[in-house]
Amino acid sequence: MRAALYECQISHVRTVPLRNVFRYGTYQWLVDLDDLPRPRPWLRPLAGFHARDHIGDPSGSIRGNLDRFLAAHGVDLGGGRVLMLAHARVLGYVFNPLTVYWCHDAGGALACVVAEVHNTYHQRHAYLLRTDGRGRARTPKEFYVSPFYPVDGQYRMSLPEPDGRLALTIVLDRPGGHSFVASVHGRRLPADGPTLLRAAVRHPWSTMTVTARIRWQGVKLYVRGLAIARRPPHAPPKGVS
Repeated sequence: MRAALYECQISHVRTVPLRNVFRYGTYQWLVDLDDLPRPRPWLRPLAGFHARDHIGDPSGSIRGNLDRFLAAHGVDLGGGRVLMLAHARVLGYVFNPLTVYWCHDAGGALACVVAEVHNTYHQRHAYLLRTDGRGRARTPKEFYVSPFYPVDGQYRMSLPEPDGRLALTIVLDRPGGHSFVASVHGRRLPADGPTLLRAAVRHPWSTMTVTARIRWQGVKLYVRGLAIARRPPHAPPKGVS
């Protein structure tokens, strides 16, 4: 598999207790962890992939760290392919609210999906999911993300493996009804130099912009009177540092 870019539209819809909707455009990479892109030197500031930005040992490799995480949960891919959807490091900075890994066994079948979540407090968590034939799974919420939600409820995730189109949805079900929906929709583009440059021009310093938008939405909700939920201590699952 060759790496691909996805021109994306990301939306967040909060319904309870205040309604808030925001959308923004960006681009993400779909890469094979055994064949990470190696851009030409003049493009490297726009596309860095480093273990320190993901789960596990920052001195290791992304693939090796993921394999150790899976092994800690009884999963052996036997060397099967792993595809990762994520932002690359741009101009020395990256923030990935969600990184998704589609993990295949040696025969090429999808064995599991890992959803790695980061919050703006420099913490991370990984959910090991056994998805159905349409890429759907449920899992309890175990990680503090938004400062306005406690760690409760259950996620309904729809994470089908991308092809020409990217269509991911996460719904947080909490007591009192659906309170949050996040979605990512995009179209596949070739991961060549001209396409990357055009994406970088359309979305300048895309990774920093993602962080700025999330923080700005938090400020607006706080000003509107939304109470901040206490952030509990977080013990990452096995294999996540």
